[in-house]
Amino acid sequence: MTVTEQAQKIEDKKICLIYTGGTIGMSRTDSGYAPIAGHLQQELDRIDDLHAEGMPQYELVEFTPLLDSSNITYVQWDMIADSIASRYDNYDGFVVLHGTDTMAYSTSALSFMLENLNKPVIFTGSQIPLCELRSDGKDNLITSILIAASGKVNEVVLYFGHKLLRGNRAMKASADGLIAFSSPNYPPLADAGIDITYNEPRLMPKPHGELLVQSIKPAKVVVIKLFPGIQFELFAPIMMRGLDALVLETFGTGNIPNYDEALPPLIAHAIANGTIVVVCTQCTQGTVRLGAYETSSELAKAGAVSGSNMTTEATVAKLYYLFSLGLDHSEINRLIEVDLRGELNQ
Repeated sequence: MTVTEQAQKIEDKKICLIYTGGTIGMSRTDSGYAPIAGHLQQELDRIDDLHAEGMPQYELVEFTPLLDSSNITYVQWDMIADSIASRYDNYDGFVVLHGTDTMAYSTSALSFMLENLNKPVIFTGSQIPLCELRSDGKDNLITSILIAASGKVNEVVLYFGHKLLRGNRAMKASADGLIAFSSPNYPPLADAGIDITYNEPRLMPKPHGELLVQSIKPAKVVVIKLFPGIQFELFAPIMMRGLDALVLETFGTGNIPNYDEALPPLIAHAIANGTIVVVCTQCTQGTVRLGAYETSSELAKAGAVSGSNMTTEATVAKLYYLFSLGLDHSEINRLIEVDLRGELNQ
């Protein structure tokens, strides 16, 4: 295939942009940057490269209301999934423009919600709005559209700062750097330099079957990060209130302080009351190994399950998804430790 033929093929592709809010489309206001209805389209119209030779066609879908990603909940996850599902046959790929603060939660959630996905769903955004001179949004947007049109990706991914990451492996690593996301336990799926180089063995294979979409229902999920000197009795009222799930961010490979022997009985009591307890690590890299040290063996004995090397974002999203399936607790406990969408290494 010649370069001209390849360009023509890409130009025939049709990409749906879904704008949920977030920095990339924000405008200056008296109260700081905020998403304004219609403003993103004005900024897109100013980018000549979006209409250049070799660029796919695109259409913009804008949510109402537009939200700073700090305000994203499972409601918006359902809206994004519904927007994709209702347009699935009309587009070759989807680019979701989203704020960076909770993007890793949303990419994780959508990876579980969209089963048998055989088109790219690429989340991106920016640290600097498109309306500003030094915005990183233009490159993030254009490259995301090109990746969406490439036909190489069949999963929910996150593109930012020249790296394509698996959505449920990503985490926000910098609040003010242009390389805002990392994937500490899984390599990038692509690097965008002079060329976009795909790590093809790491990409999800094309699935069989029709797209299945699972909506997310509310669940009582709590995350507790352990720290030296933590007084577990302060958390007892929370843990005894019929939680659906508790995610513990522990030290190292799953270790907990046992200086007062207070936590294991609390965990055992919560599990007896029907709470799923998942053990994650505070380390950005590595895997939970319950029982490797004495200080983690008590969690295993109490009935907690390992989050392996899942990010906290992926763990929370996976719990929401499994509860939304209506599974019993024994099955949820089992599936937490099973790789469903490439979210963990077994």
